[in-house]
Amino acid sequence: MDYKMGDKVVYPNHGVGIIEQINFGVLNGRTEKYYMLKIYSSGLKVMVPATNAISVGLRPVIRNGETLKVLTFLEKGKPNSHHDWKHRFKENSERMRTGALIEVAAVLKSLVSLSRTKPLSFREKKMLERAKFLLVSELATARNTSPETMEDALIKSLAKARLQMPSPLEKSEAVEF
Repeated sequence: MDYKMGDKVVYPNHGVGIIEQINFGVLNGRTEKYYMLKIYSSGLKVMVPATNAISVGLRPVIRNGETLKVLTFLEKGKPNSHHDWKHRFKENSERMRTGALIEVAAVLKSLVSLSRTKPLSFREKKMLERAKFLLVSELATARNTSPETMEDALIKSLAKARLQMPSPLEKSEAVEF
């Protein structure tokens, strides 16, 4: 994929960003093209060699029409989670790293579903919030709407599956030492 300045892209596990610059540099004696991204949510600047863009999972924001597939999955897709905590966390972490929005939706749905039967661990609560953030930010960008509007749509899709988002992490829980 060849990106241009101003293109909105997704960097896995960090969310939506914009290509601010395209630079060229010399690496191992050959000229290399680099994309300079700025992640919207954190302001993080990331430099990605064009030759590694696919392998790191850099991709364009999904199209507006694809957002319906994600919301439909939240309504009708089967949640899939392993019973063993370690295996489930590893599987969900791998899904999050893919950067594919449908995989992030699968993580969200499985954790929301699991939260109905037992309390989530601290790390799973953090992963759930991260998945929600990634979904909301990309869906809002794709639909050119506010994150609040997309969060409402996400909550309504989960409600159709008889699922409800658990309460977010408390401030005291979110502090790590």
